[in-house]
Amino acid sequence: MATARVSVSVPEVSLLLFAYLSVSFWDRAGCSSRDGLKQWQRSPAISSQQNKSLYLHGTFPSNFLWGVGTSAYQTEGSWDQGGKGPSIWDHFTHTGTADTTSDSYARWEEDMKAVKYLGTQTYAFSLSWPRLFPNGIGDPNAEAVTHYQDMIRRLQAEGIKPVVTLYHWDLPLVLQELYGGWKNDSVVEAFVDYATFCFQMFGGSVKYWLTMHNPYLIAVQGYDTGVHAPGESHDPTASFVVGHNLIRAHAKVWHVYNTHFRPHQNGQVSLTLGSHWVEPFNGQSTPANVELCQKSMEAVIGWFADPIHGTGDYPTSLKDSNQGLIPEFSPEERAFVRGTADFLSLAFGPDTLRMGQHLPLYGQLLLMDLRKVLGWIQLEYDNPAVLVAESGWFTDATVREEDTLAIYVMKRLLGQVLEAVVYDSARVFGYTAWSLVDGFEWNFGYSVRRGLFYVDFNDTDRNRIPKTSAKFYRQVVMNSGFNEISESINGQFPCDFQWGVADPVLHVRLHPYSAQFTDPNLYRWNVSDPNNLHRVSGVTLRTRGAQCTDFLSIRRHLHLLEATRATHYRFAVDWSHLIPDGDPVHVDQEALRYYRCFLIELHKLGVKAVVTLYHSSHRSPSLGLPKPLQAAGGWLNYSTVEAFEAYATFCFQELSPWVHTWITINEPNRLAELYNGSTEKHLRAAHHLLLAHAQVWHVYNDQYRPQHGAQVTFTLHADWVEPANPFLESHKAATERLLLFELGRFLDPFLANGGGEYPEQVRGYLEEKVHTSREAGSSPLPHFTEQERKKICGALDFIALNHFTTRLVSPINSLIPNAQPGSNQHHRPIHGCSFLHDPNWHVSYLGQAVVPWGLRKVLNWVSCRYGNARPIVVMASGVDDQASHDDNLRQTYIREYLQEALKARELDGVDLRGFYVWNLQDRHTFHFGLFAPIHYQSHPKGSVKAYREIVSRGGFPSGDRDTLKSCQLPAAQASCTFCTKIAENKPLLFFGICIFISTTVLAGVLVGLLRRKVSMGRGRVVRPTSPPRITRQHWERFAMQRVVQRM
Repeated sequence: MATARVSVSVPEVSLLLFAYLSVSFWDRAGCSSRDGLKQWQRSPAISSQQNKSLYLHGTFPSNFLWGVGTSAYQTEGSWDQGGKGPSIWDHFTHTGTADTTSDSYARWEEDMKAVKYLGTQTYAFSLSWPRLFPNGIGDPNAEAVTHYQDMIRRLQAEGIKPVVTLYHWDLPLVLQELYGGWKNDSVVEAFVDYATFCFQMFGGSVKYWLTMHNPYLIAVQGYDTGVHAPGESHDPTASFVVGHNLIRAHAKVWHVYNTHFRPHQNGQVSLTLGSHWVEPFNGQSTPANVELCQKSMEAVIGWFADPIHGTGDYPTSLKDSNQGLIPEFSPEERAFVRGTADFLSLAFGPDTLRMGQHLPLYGQLLLMDLRKVLGWIQLEYDNPAVLVAESGWFTDATVREEDTLAIYVMKRLLGQVLEAVVYDSARVFGYTAWSLVDGFEWNFGYSVRRGLFYVDFNDTDRNRIPKTSAKFYRQVVMNSGFNEISESINGQFPCDFQWGVADPVLHVRLHPYSAQFTDPNLYRWNVSDPNNLHRVSGVTLRTRGAQCTDFLSIRRHLHLLEATRATHYRFAVDWSHLIPDGDPVHVDQEALRYYRCFLIELHKLGVKAVVTLYHSSHRSPSLGLPKPLQAAGGWLNYSTVEAFEAYATFCFQELSPWVHTWITINEPNRLAELYNGSTEKHLRAAHHLLLAHAQVWHVYNDQYRPQHGAQVTFTLHADWVEPANPFLESHKAATERLLLFELGRFLDPFLANGGGEYPEQVRGYLEEKVHTSREAGSSPLPHFTEQERKKICGALDFIALNHFTTRLVSPINSLIPNAQPGSNQHHRPIHGCSFLHDPNWHVSYLGQAVVPWGLRKVLNWVSCRYGNARPIVVMASGVDDQASHDDNLRQTYIREYLQEALKARELDGVDLRGFYVWNLQDRHTFHFGLFAPIHYQSHPKGSVKAYREIVSRGGFPSGDRDTLKSCQLPAAQASCTFCTKIAENKPLLFFGICIFISTTVLAGVLVGLLRRKVSMGRGRVVRPTSPPRITRQHWERFAMQRVVQRM
């Protein structure tokens, strides 16, 4: 079979093309404005939380091309079979050769089945130049032609579009030995002949051609660093000459196709350019750093993109940095090269990003951010159509089918592409996951894997086994993106729904203190020294007793709470302050009075109090316990259980008249984790916490409930968990196990199957751990005595959950290759799970993921396990937001989490009775507050209004007035929006009134003086003189009257 060469002479067409290209491709190619600099200066609003939240549920355009790819040398094998000639890589790799690799040449039909399994619309592969032309030129290899024709026909039969690369680094060895490879113009002409033959033989069935893959690596790694074949590194000009010839070769091939094949084949031609991404060092986007970032991009992708997609010439920064090394394009060549790509094909993966010191970073920071690269391309080259022709990462060679981390790297990259499409309007029309099967990874050999399908290189069958990343990608392709949440619903919560605000420990603040009318003495003002008053002797005034209104901190605190319109307020009593030594005989009376006053004033406000008896403090050395109790072992010592019962009884006795709900212990599941010296200590502390609650519940139930009728419970930290790898049963089992350790271990003894026992799965797992470890003995999980079982069963009035986020869970060894099952047991959590972060979840500044649907799932899990045996209240839920006023993240968090709460109640039948926002002020926890402290005054953030509106409307009504529920607010809370605004701006209003009064008085005085002056000007009347009368000033008369009254 002879090569049908189409002759193309540059001199013959240069004059015509110069005039034509100057006009036709100007708009398409753009100009060298270096607009890519703007990418580092784009507004952060592009990545705003609102956009991110929408993205979480986004899909790609309906015509988006999903693909998967491979290259010939990495996967074909059969290096000396079927008439194939040697390539430069066959000669270069002395060890770890790709002689067989995944054997795709012989097993190509299995590859077709793998592509069909994924459901992609395209399959990208490269033709082997030395297989088609064993000597690089001359007669083609008929067997190879038949092989590739069969592949393309099969793809067409399956409805899959082939994306064909002509050259993916496997240059025929003959051309290297005869001409020195790409340094010689002869290889350029040979490549044009080879490409022309491929267009003739396969072009009728191929609509997307890529002339070469990542010419930057061909030039730099092959002819500068010597890391890739042919391994040259001695000539500093060689890489630039090679790059120059690669651009010329591509341009010639494009013109061949454009002139002779496009009219009847209607395909498109480009070349795949590799890129990295850099951010300014230390995040300092100074003009100098941004210029260096731009220079770095121009030295890699810009090296080849500028001549083809831009000006037709190299970037100025590249020429300035390599004067005397880089060839020049003539004006005719610039016109010939410019615009020779029908779209921009991009490779973004480890081959470029892992170049290390050979990558020109200029002191800037290397990041894996595909969205930023696409944004830079959009700005730099006038928003071209982009095909992501290679995207993916690698895993260790020991990783087989369970490649969990690869799923989230892929998800991150896909998410970045989706953001670029949706928010930046980048014209990305396709994505190619790399690669289809495991293969030979160039200079890394077989030490890493990149395939979606696992191949055992020691197995002669070379079976293709789908990894979990293949299952994930298949799901993404099927859904054309990410669809993780249901739509919002309309509806209202019941009138008795608890709209709350939750806080940690309410610290006793005795100052500032307004001591009005408590001093019996009378003082005379000292004009010369205001700080030194003169007491009037012999005068005693009547005083009044201390009042709760004297605590200014209480008034200010409740003023903030009132602005939220919350119906319930949760706070904790400071046990270590109220009873410092743990003995109720020794009580801090001032602290007791403060808490009593706070509850009384809260009651007057019409807000129901939810009081936590013990809220552990991680900052306190004693964990919030009285110091003697902590010194005795804390919750490891049963005496703390007894001390807690005495403390709770004291609180019930002193504070019960004003308390609606008692929370005995906040988050015992988290508190127990602090006793992590051993599994036994952890479990013992948790056991004592449960017994302490049960004891206190019975005290209130027997002695105080008949009179006061409050409810008693404890709160659990209840974040939802998802399997990190949803395609693995081991991850699903780890998720369920963690929920049992976190929730079931603390609720089952009270509610499940008659109560009194821990979950059997928990006990069985701990016993298995003891059996497999080197330590002998039985399960360290304690047993309840018969008396304890009777006391603990049912000792819970409702289920109280603190929910903030959702986490991903995996077995603790699954993400660590070759981890030994028994290693480092003392430093691992007792549930045997580790956590992973989903890169596509929006996270707050402190790293908390915002995943609203997790709340609905945890409510359903609890409801299903305990069958609505007890109602559920979300006692705390919130997120940190650094904004001091427009806290958009928190506003979105409140709305979306309450939406999920409504769905759980209305759609799933969960008996949900309340939702508490965490928390009131930033001074308690870092940036979780609804109010921000500004100049010693708490200022409402935007979330106050957002929450207040939801509370006022009772949820999310449809807007139809006939369907709105009318709930009567307590009289103390019924207020209009105007009144609330007045309350929020009281200082400003007071200042305004003072100004108005002062202005009015001043105007009156001026008018009076004016009138007096006028009347005096009319004439003076002579009156007889008389001695002056001795009169008291009005303030003296007033003072004496007050003295007489008080005496």
